[in-house]
Amino acid sequence: MTTSEQTEMTPLHNVAADSRRFGLVALIAFLTLVDLFATQAILPSLVIKFGVSRATMGFAVNASTFGMAVAGIAVALFGRGIDRRNGIWISLAILAIPTTLLSQTDSIVVFALLRVAQGLCMSTAFTLTMAYLAEHFSARQTTSALAAYVTGNVASNFFGRLMSAAVADTFGISTNFLTFAALNLSGAALVWFTLQKTSAAMRVDTVGHSARASWKGPLENAELRACFAIGFLILFVFIGTFTYVNFQLVAPPLSLSPMALGLIYFVFLPSMLTTPLAGRVTAGLGPRIGIGATLAMAIVGLLLLLTTSLPIVLAGMALVAMGTFLAQAIATGHVSRAASRDRTAASGIYLASYYGGGLAGSFVIGQIYDRIGWTACVAVLAAFLAGAIAVARVLQPPKT
Repeated sequence: MTTSEQTEMTPLHNVAADSRRFGLVALIAFLTLVDLFATQAILPSLVIKFGVSRATMGFAVNASTFGMAVAGIAVALFGRGIDRRNGIWISLAILAIPTTLLSQTDSIVVFALLRVAQGLCMSTAFTLTMAYLAEHFSARQTTSALAAYVTGNVASNFFGRLMSAAVADTFGISTNFLTFAALNLSGAALVWFTLQKTSAAMRVDTVGHSARASWKGPLENAELRACFAIGFLILFVFIGTFTYVNFQLVAPPLSLSPMALGLIYFVFLPSMLTTPLAGRVTAGLGPRIGIGATLAMAIVGLLLLLTTSLPIVLAGMALVAMGTFLAQAIATGHVSRAASRDRTAASGIYLASYYGGGLAGSFVIGQIYDRIGWTACVAVLAAFLAGAIAVARVLQPPKT
């Protein structure tokens, strides 16, 4: 092979290598977060099993986001000295324990506590993975790597809900949770065999910094504070929408069956195609306009949810999913770029804000849904997205 041929082949080889690495990143994200939203697909069945209100069951199912927020803060404070790979695979292995116990409980309180425990494990793995990606990819690749991770998150939303609905409908709720426990262990094994140890990189990153200083720095950065607020608002809207739209779908006039409710989540498929484009959107439009445009798309989708036509409702759900996932990927990438140091702390605080928003969304929208109705829910959700667009105005394009 000539020198010129080798030069031509090198970019292709790099692209192929990046594609393999990004595919692995997406698969790890899928196995890390598959438990998070899958249970929403069987909410109506859980309401019947536990004999509680829709708002109570919605809050219990989404109690995992409380664990996600707490673990995000904990890793931000104390995660600098944790070997990334070991922290990730151990968290996923432990995650299988509360997932298995969910198959055995008939207590709504125990159910909620086990969901919190799941959140603690998932968030620890998630935060450490984000730090790992920032440390192992170049600045150019980081946004694409994080977009791949969010794409895996999208896939977990889709396939997790579909699998949960199918398994619960066919074999029962207990078997459903045992199936997801097996996926947790698969994720732990995948991380063990594929990721590299990172202790050397971490020692360099932690020299001369206290835990307190590690999280104060990100909070003093105006752009990072904006990203934290945007993350809170995005998941507030996402969970508020996709938790309580389930009850609209099974109620008249739509009256979907439990299995049909699971198939509804094919609306996440377009997001799997668009979320990897977050890096290009950021490069072309910048984070401010990129987040504004994607969340404006989600607002349009929310308004479509007020109709009683199933195709239009499905289109609205797809737009909400595409808009919020793209915005999350852009915001996540901006956190990594804006945090030139203390990336673990910045990632942890972002995830704490993000999942704190999810917990708030499940509670607030649940109360509004039970007391006022779905139209009021949509109005509040749209207002929160408009707030996120306003906050994004402080974000600056990445420096070249």
